[in-house]
Amino acid sequence: MRQFAIGLGALAGAGLVLAFFVGLFARQSLWPALLVNQSAGLLVMVAGLQSAWWVTQWRARAMNPVVLVPVAVAEEVVAAEGWYERLLDRISQRWLRLLGQIGAPTLWLAGWALLTMYCIEQVWNLTLPPAALGLSASVGATLSLLLAFGLLVLERQLAQENVAQWPEAGPLAQLTRVAIICLVLSALCLLFGSETSVWPVRLAVLIGLLPGLVAVELLLRAVLSLFSPRREQLEPALLARSFVADMLRWPPQPLLALQHELHNRFGIDLRQIWAFTYMRRAFLPVLAVVAIVGWSLTGIHEIALQGRGIYERFGKPVEVFGPGLHAGLPWPLGRVLSVENGVVHELATSVGETSAPVEAEPAEGPAPAIANRLWDASHVNDKSQVIASSRADKQSFQIVNMDVRFVYRIGLSDQAALAATYNSADVPTLIRSTASRILVHDFASRTLDGLLGEDRVGLAEEIGRAVQADLQKLDSGVEILATVVEAIHPPAGAANAYHGVQAAQIGAQALISRERGAAAEATNQAQLQASIAHDQATASAHEINSTAQAADLKFAAERKAYSSAGQAFVLEQYLSQLTQGLTNAKLLVLDHRLGGNSNAPTIDLRTFTLPADPAPPRNSAQPGAVH
Repeated sequence: MRQFAIGLGALAGAGLVLAFFVGLFARQSLWPALLVNQSAGLLVMVAGLQSAWWVTQWRARAMNPVVLVPVAVAEEVVAAEGWYERLLDRISQRWLRLLGQIGAPTLWLAGWALLTMYCIEQVWNLTLPPAALGLSASVGATLSLLLAFGLLVLERQLAQENVAQWPEAGPLAQLTRVAIICLVLSALCLLFGSETSVWPVRLAVLIGLLPGLVAVELLLRAVLSLFSPRREQLEPALLARSFVADMLRWPPQPLLALQHELHNRFGIDLRQIWAFTYMRRAFLPVLAVVAIVGWSLTGIHEIALQGRGIYERFGKPVEVFGPGLHAGLPWPLGRVLSVENGVVHELATSVGETSAPVEAEPAEGPAPAIANRLWDASHVNDKSQVIASSRADKQSFQIVNMDVRFVYRIGLSDQAALAATYNSADVPTLIRSTASRILVHDFASRTLDGLLGEDRVGLAEEIGRAVQADLQKLDSGVEILATVVEAIHPPAGAANAYHGVQAAQIGAQALISRERGAAAEATNQAQLQASIAHDQATASAHEINSTAQAADLKFAAERKAYSSAGQAFVLEQYLSQLTQGLTNAKLLVLDHRLGGNSNAPTIDLRTFTLPADPAPPRNSAQPGAVH
């Protein structure tokens, strides 16, 4: 087993090295994935051989124990100098004790499993393109089959070993089948690989699933073995045992393998349970019934709301199914081809190359160059047309770029659905080619001035009618809903003139707008002044009229009062006027009855300073007195 393990390990290492150097120069080639997957199958077998070798080593030591003679050796104990050395020594002893508890078989098995999974992950690529391999494919296939034949001889020898004499022979034979299957499938990929065949490339990558699953299981068993106590007095179990590899037999017996595991580990015999016995006997009939029912259900077809289906019976179209569920013959006796039902599409007459995605420009920064949509920007959907033009008295041709788009759908009738499915291999390509021919024929009779002027109004309608007529002649089943002329880009010479025309038009429109604004302002100002004057005159007239009416009413009232009261009214009016006139005057009112019957009241208007002696009596007559 050691020799086999070393030899297979050397072959696996050579395959990995060769795959590494091939991948440096041809990463998209089939060889790296093929060589790595073959080496992965060999690595899984090497892991199984080494794990079995550990078991046989224990068995050899148990059958031929080695008697150790104790020899007294005086060891000089050297004390550690410091705390750091003592810490390192303690850590190293703990690590050695931990590794001793885990065991070398577990570590080696986990290492082989991790290496296998890492190698498969490095070459996993389902997008490899097919390519011609040449003579090297035949040589590689021959070597793979020779190695597979050698491993087959080894597998037969292991399968014939007595279980009681060598219990590990059966699991090793199953792991050998993993490597054999990888080698045989690799040879098939090399023999049938070509520039047009995709399945050999995909199969070469998918081969790694088998050794990868086995490696995952071995890694899981290695991790779970850490929780099982190791006893030196008991024979260790084979760790490299794989349930996935045990399935590589004919017929596959997954329940039997599970039954053996339960019986060996837990003592549960499933053969004594009637339900499991019945399940084993009824498995094939039930599987056959399920397969027949599943095959019959392939005749049930579901059509989406936005779709239709053309039902073919033995390859002949029979009926057009609408949305819903429909029943027919199962596959391949009957099938349904999907057809659109009223889905509207937009198609440009020309499609340019797909450019790299444009990065978003900052909102506050300058406008990007692609924002110039007049004539300088690049329009990938524009189609160049040769059109007639005239310069002075000379006739010439110019190139005009335009973006014409068609809005179309498959006709809603059953005949249109059949025509679109069987008469046209590619509907967009048919519309684009037909439109290109119509555009060339139509623009041959137009001039540049007419195209940019009055002819542009009915251009889209005429093109749409012409394209629809040609599509009906071809019985394509396509219905043109609308034709849109997105843009017409004139030549460079005409572009400059149109720049000037547009600038003059913009300036004229701005001037007209300014004059209209000034006229509107003057008109509104005049209307405002006239309205103010009219309102003031109206208010003054109302005020004068109201004053006159009030005076008239007052005069009528006074005349009526005079006619009724006479002199009393006059006296009342006199006193009223006198009261109004003397409202702010300083008055001294004297009653004439003061001073007796014959003495009139006297008012002394003199102003003088009083002397020190007593003043004369006030009633004595003095010069300047008023009586």
